[in-house]
Amino acid sequence: MVGFVLTASAQTDRDHIRHGNRLLRDSMFTDAQVKYQKAIEVDNTSAIAHYNLGYTLMMQGKAEDAMKEYEQAARLEKNKQRLSQIYHNMGVISQASQKYDQAVACYRQALRNDPTQDDTRYNYALSLYLLKKNQNGQDQQNQQEDENGQDEKNKKDEQQQQKQDQQNEEQEQQKEQPDPNKMSKENAEQMLNAAMQDEKNTQDKVHQAQQQPQQKRLRKQW
Repeated sequence: MVGFVLTASAQTDRDHIRHGNRLLRDSMFTDAQVKYQKAIEVDNTSAIAHYNLGYTLMMQGKAEDAMKEYEQAARLEKNKQRLSQIYHNMGVISQASQKYDQAVACYRQALRNDPTQDDTRYNYALSLYLLKKNQNGQDQQNQQEDENGQDEKNKKDEQQQQKQDQQNEEQEQQKEQPDPNKMSKENAEQMLNAAMQDEKNTQDKVHQAQQQPQQKRLRKQW
């Protein structure tokens, strides 16, 4: 991943930009940042000042701030070659942040403005490959999660069905077994008939005893 630095042309060449470029070549990024910011204070429509400020911010690890400056430079710049370099660096930031979809879009825009840049074409191909790889991995993860969720649902449904079947079976068994505390109508009638027969037999015996003559018993003398 390679970034580009723009130099001021005759129309946009200012003292702050020239000074900032010298500091940038010496890797004095913080000082260069100050010069480019001063250049923007003088002329906020300077695409080169915004771009080079973005570059110094990127070299300091301030990717989010750098991206904002590149976006502003892209809105102001009309030169296709410079536009290509702006979008290339935007792609580098996005690629480093693993935002491969954004990186692909930036590199594609860079190639539209300048299709001769081989390093841009390489980064574009690499980001596109990583994007598809991540998408396939995410699709597989989503599919696995769906399958796991369905398996869990099926397992719960099966357990619920087994529980319901067991309850139904217990209810059927309870219906088949007689209640020891409950007397059937037939048993009650049988016991009543037996009791009535016993009563009749008893009365007959009493009646027979009453009909027989009483026997006198002798008392023995002393």
